[in-house]
Amino acid sequence: MTFDFDAFVTAVLFDSEDRAWFALGDGTLRTEDGGVHQAHDGAVLCAAPHPTGQGILTGGDDGAVVWTRASGPVVLEQMRGRWIDALAASSQSGLFAWATGREVHVRDAADPQFQRTFVHERSVTDLAFDPRGRRLAAATYGGAWLWYARIAEQKPEVLKWAGSHIALAWSPDGKFLMSAMQENALHGWRVADDKNLKMGGYPAKVKSLAFLSKGQMLATSGANGVVVWPFSGPAGPLGKQAAEVGYDESVLVARVAGDPDSRLVAAGLEDGRVWTCDLSGQKIDMRRAEKGEAVSALSFSRRARRLAWGDEAGAAGVFEV
Repeated sequence: MTFDFDAFVTAVLFDSEDRAWFALGDGTLRTEDGGVHQAHDGAVLCAAPHPTGQGILTGGDDGAVVWTRASGPVVLEQMRGRWIDALAASSQSGLFAWATGREVHVRDAADPQFQRTFVHERSVTDLAFDPRGRRLAAATYGGAWLWYARIAEQKPEVLKWAGSHIALAWSPDGKFLMSAMQENALHGWRVADDKNLKMGGYPAKVKSLAFLSKGQMLATSGANGVVVWPFSGPAGPLGKQAAEVGYDESVLVARVAGDPDSRLVAAGLEDGRVWTCDLSGQKIDMRRAEKGEAVSALSFSRRARRLAWGDEAGAAGVFEV
């Protein structure tokens, strides 16, 4: 099924019922079954599934953090005059967090009284909980800061690397933290010993990254095909070469998504096309063949049964995989 929302698609996410949600630049959240919810007075800037799996958390340029379910939106926090730049949530710990400027705020979905605030030297551009939801990574200029999300007074562990870090992903075993950079590069750290993983050679900025195959592979955008790094073994990608899947010299990959349990990867291209590939056989299945605006959001449902996408002009869709 396909849609035309006539607004930039910020994010596509699935809830616990495998219902697709589309977060849009006009401040609305749309569901594949026709639901329309005006969550923000302005654009949706970031989104994450609620820790309970019921509905979606969003942050906007109106300073609001909103929880939207089928019954409608509820404002959880209002920070007027500020933008909510990033959101993250953990189903394992029940925690969720958002960033505004240099501050990161943490809340517990089961305890309205729980509040933590962590302050950074520079603005925070992305957040990611580790697989157990206990540690929270914040991307900022010069590296990533790691916090124990429930502890109030602490000194963060700082993983340093020069430059602006804009998107984070933890490996499923929690051993590696990967960062997309403002430059045309990917960086990472082996958290146990702060070992740097320098992974350059990209022709464009890496906007999207996703682990798949039980953490044995990392897929990224930023090239003419999906760049796949091997992560098997204790050293992860150290000393190993990446592969490029679905190479097309005429267009770059804008977004990637991966199935955590299999070798299935999806790519959304700068020209609007969407394809999937089982890396066991490397056969490309074109899911959206017609061209359009750049794909801005891409996501698999649980067990990769379904794939949802959206583009910069508001075209969107859901496929059965």
